[in-house]
Amino acid sequence: MMVEKLKTISIIACLFALTSCSVSKYIPEGEKLYVGGAVKLKSDGRVEELVVVNEELQELLRPKPNSQFFGMKIGLRAWYKAQAGKSGFINKRINKKFGQAPIYLSDINIDVTEELLDNRLENRGFFRSQIDHTISVNKKFASINYVAQVERPYRLINFELEKEDTLQVFNTIEESLSESFIQPGVRYSLQLFKNERARIDDYLKKKGYYNFSSDFLIFEADTNRYNKHSFDLYLRVKNDVPISGLVPYDVSEILVFAKYNLSQNRTQYDTLKVGEVEYIQEDIFFRPDRLNTYLLIQEKERYNAGLSRLTSDRLGAIGTYKYINIRYDNLHNVGPFDTLGHLKATVELSPLNKRTLRAEIQAVSKSNNFVGPGLAFSSINRNLFKGGELLKITAELGYERQFFSRDNAGLSSTQIGFNGELVVPRLLFPIDLRANFKYSVPKTRISTGLEFLNRSGLYRLNSFLTTFGYTWKSNAQIYHDFKPISINFLRLSNVTEDFQTILDENPTLALSFQQEFIAGLTYTFTYSQLADPEKTNPLYISIHADMAGNALDLISENTKDGAASTFIGQEFAQYLKSDLDIRYHKKVRGEAMLISRLFLGVGYPYGNSESLPFSKQYFAGGPYSIRAFRIRSIGPGTYQPNTDDSGSFFDQAGDIRLEGNLEYRFPIYSFLKGALFFDAGNVWLLNENESLPGGRFSSSFLSQLAMGSGFGMRVDVQNFVIRLDLAVPLKKPWTTFSPDFAPVLNFAIGYPF
Repeated sequence: MMVEKLKTISIIACLFALTSCSVSKYIPEGEKLYVGGAVKLKSDGRVEELVVVNEELQELLRPKPNSQFFGMKIGLRAWYKAQAGKSGFINKRINKKFGQAPIYLSDINIDVTEELLDNRLENRGFFRSQIDHTISVNKKFASINYVAQVERPYRLINFELEKEDTLQVFNTIEESLSESFIQPGVRYSLQLFKNERARIDDYLKKKGYYNFSSDFLIFEADTNRYNKHSFDLYLRVKNDVPISGLVPYDVSEILVFAKYNLSQNRTQYDTLKVGEVEYIQEDIFFRPDRLNTYLLIQEKERYNAGLSRLTSDRLGAIGTYKYINIRYDNLHNVGPFDTLGHLKATVELSPLNKRTLRAEIQAVSKSNNFVGPGLAFSSINRNLFKGGELLKITAELGYERQFFSRDNAGLSSTQIGFNGELVVPRLLFPIDLRANFKYSVPKTRISTGLEFLNRSGLYRLNSFLTTFGYTWKSNAQIYHDFKPISINFLRLSNVTEDFQTILDENPTLALSFQQEFIAGLTYTFTYSQLADPEKTNPLYISIHADMAGNALDLISENTKDGAASTFIGQEFAQYLKSDLDIRYHKKVRGEAMLISRLFLGVGYPYGNSESLPFSKQYFAGGPYSIRAFRIRSIGPGTYQPNTDDSGSFFDQAGDIRLEGNLEYRFPIYSFLKGALFFDAGNVWLLNENESLPGGRFSSSFLSQLAMGSGFGMRVDVQNFVIRLDLAVPLKKPWTTFSPDFAPVLNFAIGYPF
């Protein structure tokens, strides 16, 4: 697969070497190449919906013209040359991958297109429209423009449900109309009626009507009671609907196969009953008392499609099962005099492999010119204690070396890390809070890690990190991550004379390395609409809070003479820190998207700390920040390091970070995407630091923003993104607007935000 992708990418690279030779010489005599069409709506009065409807009509134009790549019809040209028998190797490859047969004006059935446009207009409430067209010809190319003269759309006056029976289903449908999409004044819309049928069907499915279908509902419009452009709407149930579709159902039996396979049946294995649920499994693969907490389906309660879907999601979130299937069977046929049906629910759970081993070979390229290989190994053990627990152990080894960085070239970094994480798919807490988490069951996460970092010619940093916390989802859009225990212990050693000089010249930086014990809590709230396909302009908001040292201060060992407090002999950090990250995606047209992002972060050291610990400080620049500047090459404030200052990497960080980004993403061809972007931001200090003049935050912060702009190319294959962004600085924090046209190339995996 990867080899094939590389071949395709190579073909695209060859396209840039091709001449933009016109295809006009290949077009046969008497033919005109169709280059596209457009639809324009006109109305004598103001109609607010015309823009939206016009976009729908544009999508109806068929066939689509031959595609272009930066103005070149490469696929069409390759097809022509292949037909002429003059294909070279490159052209054969291009024709095989992207070749397109020509679309001529003679291939367009204008009458059919106008009929489609008129039909769509009627479905959207615009009746008796007049549609005309004009053909524009430019040498051997032709386009078609359609103009539709529309009247005011029909709007609703009354909406009623026709009750033709005494069955409870009619009362339930009537109850649902309080949430109806159809309200007086709405425009006649066939799609709106379809959406309303689907909404009512979903409502009934949650009220027990297992066999109901949206096809049982029919809408009838009456336009004769009023003057033009108004109508009444009536909803009724079709006459030939079977009784089984009009009565609610109870769940009378629940079976759970905790380790399901296709050859399994109920009589093969032992059955254990927990409450009213029967668990069927060979030996004990998953403890029934643990699994039972994930089931929202209850015996002797009404069937509810929403709870069934939610149960499936909860079971899938455990991480033990590959396939989850919940099916329902009628326990008996419903007769004409029955008012209630009965179902048997069967939950079939097919597990993933219990153990997984994985090894990765990595290549790292950073914007600060550090390049090097890496190795990563991971081991996963699922369902460790037969309650869905997951144990993941990882080991990483990386080596980086800095190139092309003037006096700093040749610096290297070696990193070794070990981490173990235990994920328990339930809340480990003294009080039973399960009733408060209906949408998803919280997970308890316990992790411990060791890391050894050696920067040649500077220092060695050993760190130990352990956390205990919970993650859960309130709904499909809101995610919480709360770690009441987060302990990080760092030890700086093997400090060289060069690095000691850096610390001596910047006492604040020295203090940030001295506080080696960080203990506190973190909380992250995330609201994301990005995964919702119904949101055309999704919003993303993330709020992160981090505080350390509060609890330790209560039990600390008091010291004399104003010295810092300690715990078990270690000086600990005290600070408050909070981040806000807002992203808004605006759909422009087709797949094109305009994304705006604002990031604001503030850290406040107090008590023991005169500055934030080095690992908690903010920095700017790099492929996920302001791309026209190298990582850690901006700020704080207007501070400008010497070009030969080897310590600037450590100096250029701060307590405050403000950053804004604007990016226009658009498709180029297939999986090849493009982007135009503008970035601005900086970091600042809360307190004055004589070693970093101009670094303190002030009222003139807007004039101190670094700015950059550029163009990006991305290969996006099923959400795996390889990104190249070329950016140019437009303004440096210590200057006015003055582009220096020194481009910075960023290579990264994934989108920047």
